[in-house]
Amino acid sequence: MTDLDVRGLLTQPTAALVAAAAVCRDARWGRRVTYSPKVFLPLTNLCRDACDYCEFRRSPKDPGASTMAPDEVLATLARARAVGCSEALFCLGDRPEAVFPSYRALLAGWGFASTVDYLVWACRAALDAGLVPHTNAGVLTRDEMAALRPVNASLGLMLESVSERLCGRGQPHHRAPDKRPAVRLTMIDEAGELRIPFTSGILVGIGETEAERLDALVALRDLHRRHGHLQEVIVQRFRAHAGTPMAGAPEPDDDVHTRAIALARLVLDDDVTVQAPPNLSSEVAPLLAAGVNDLGGISPLTPDFINRGYAWPHLDQLAADCRAAGFTLAPRLPIHDGWCLPEFVAPELAPFLLDASAPRAARAGAP
Repeated sequence: MTDLDVRGLLTQPTAALVAAAAVCRDARWGRRVTYSPKVFLPLTNLCRDACDYCEFRRSPKDPGASTMAPDEVLATLARARAVGCSEALFCLGDRPEAVFPSYRALLAGWGFASTVDYLVWACRAALDAGLVPHTNAGVLTRDEMAALRPVNASLGLMLESVSERLCGRGQPHHRAPDKRPAVRLTMIDEAGELRIPFTSGILVGIGETEAERLDALVALRDLHRRHGHLQEVIVQRFRAHAGTPMAGAPEPDDDVHTRAIALARLVLDDDVTVQAPPNLSSEVAPLLAAGVNDLGGISPLTPDFINRGYAWPHLDQLAADCRAAGFTLAPRLPIHDGWCLPEFVAPELAPFLLDASAPRAARAGAP
């Protein structure tokens, strides 16, 4: 699809976009939709950024500020393995040690020089527990990603938007230096140079225009064409949270969200998975109809700490909803099958990925 054709998508009615995206998805992925059985470990919710829509982020003295201690990490990993999780999702705020001395002191007391040092330890602990790590740690340097690569099947960073306008005064990213588009694009680019399987995505409904959404998708497509590392793009729906500056902001309706999903499927190369979290939508069928082939991580143990008000769907009901829409739900690893290749899997991880694939294969035929 040429850039001119891509721009032409904006003039198409939603029904035409959705129909075309479904054809594209079926041709590449068929009617099998996947999810990752995960445990969600919010290593710390301290963050130097302050996005206007985020309910996760805290400063050290805020109610609900939390950093998981090493023994808490170990206990959570043990429970996760016992209930059948295969992915350990580590999610945390952007570089809290840069602005919070008390957090630096806490890490030092545990014997860690930085958040990434703690992450490397936690990821090794996950591997020892039989879980495969995937980390969303905000913006990382090339050296930090290189340190995490041997203990992570994949890394993630939501692009969210390439709109500089949203970084201006009064906009949702004004107080979030790590949300500058160039900063995030640089990290995704460097991850590709390091041959790290990567998950990114856009956030729909925070004030961007549809043309700006399209710009973000094109930017992700171009990075993938440069390096071939973008395994997954999430099309995430904004939800307003009480207590945030955007608590009263309008949420995107179903038409806006399904158009964004369809645009992602049509703009991105066919080998890139398109995901939408099912807990942020009232029904899964419209997501599937618009071109989704993956429903992301779903935990039988821990909540969605980023969107606490939106519980994960029960897997039995989700499988039934998928069947009703003509799809089969199947578990997967945190690294998608197309990236289980020597050039993308660190040698240290190969035995763990093989071990983790056995229970996944056994469950794949389950309803």
